[in-house]
Amino acid sequence: MATLRNLKIKTGTCKRIIKELQSYEKEVEREAAKTADMKEKGADPYDLKQQENVLAESRMMIPDCHKRLEASLADIKETLAELESNQEKGTEIDEARIVIAEVETLFQTPEA
Repeated sequence: MATLRNLKIKTGTCKRIIKELQSYEKEVEREAAKTADMKEKGADPYDLKQQENVLAESRMMIPDCHKRLEASLADIKETLAELESNQEKGTEIDEARIVIAEVETLFQTPEA
């Protein structure tokens, strides 16, 4: 049985995953710039290889975050639908709708 407390927890989880995704995207940009700078300056091949590994690991986390975010979105929609069918009211429901809209717009934006 879905409760407002469960919805609040799932909404918080979704928000956290969004923050993680944004953090990883920023990290990839930073690491890519650092790698390009190292190549430009002719850094030691070993150091360059290590930096490329760091960049690759950061890039691998983005699809993982997308999968977790999709799962979290499905979960929160299911809980919200159940609460709405029971005609529940509360700020948690409004907050969940806002998070759902945010996640859906995030998925609609074309990836670079």
